[in-house]
Amino acid sequence: MINRLKRYFISGLIVFLPLALTVNLFVLAVDFADGLLGKYLEPYFFEQFGFYFRGLSILIGIYIIILFGFFVTNFLGQRVFQYFEKLLIKLPFFRQVYPAIKEIAVFLFSSDRFKSFKQVVLVEYPRKGIYTFGFLTNDSADKICELTKKDMCNVFMPSAPGPFTGYIIMIPKKEIIFTNISIEEAVKFIVSGGVVNPH
Repeated sequence: MINRLKRYFISGLIVFLPLALTVNLFVLAVDFADGLLGKYLEPYFFEQFGFYFRGLSILIGIYIIILFGFFVTNFLGQRVFQYFEKLLIKLPFFRQVYPAIKEIAVFLFSSDRFKSFKQVVLVEYPRKGIYTFGFLTNDSADKICELTKKDMCNVFMPSAPGPFTGYIIMIPKKEIIFTNISIEEAVKFIVSGGVVNPH
């Protein structure tokens, strides 16, 4: 009887815990997003319309983002934004922070984010005798190749279960094992912690 209850408890926990955490994270995200614009919109809406409900600022924020996206995708808006961006990256703080955040945003939200990865490779990492999946991103800079006197490549070494976080290593090309495994298969393998093997 105790073993059966224990099995039921563990089965229920496996189902309940991810669901509860996901709902909790969603509520926290709503609270955070609502707090960004809500403190400005709530007094305005009460004054103008006599009402305000939680989450309204998120809907307005989405609408603003869509409008902004529409503006920067047309020819004139793109030119204006490029000019503004050039001015922005000349400022001391923004010069260090903005380009990095933009690259991360493009990588995470772009539909062709996998294009940054050219090929799935195997590398003996973190030591000899242990093989790890990596994503070939580019050939190393000529200066690096000259300094090392080797034909070097840049390889992104992902961490599990988040394949978009990890380390960049520069490794001699002759030490890389090139595979015909697709990027999607490698990502599934990493996310699953090695449970889902690539075909």
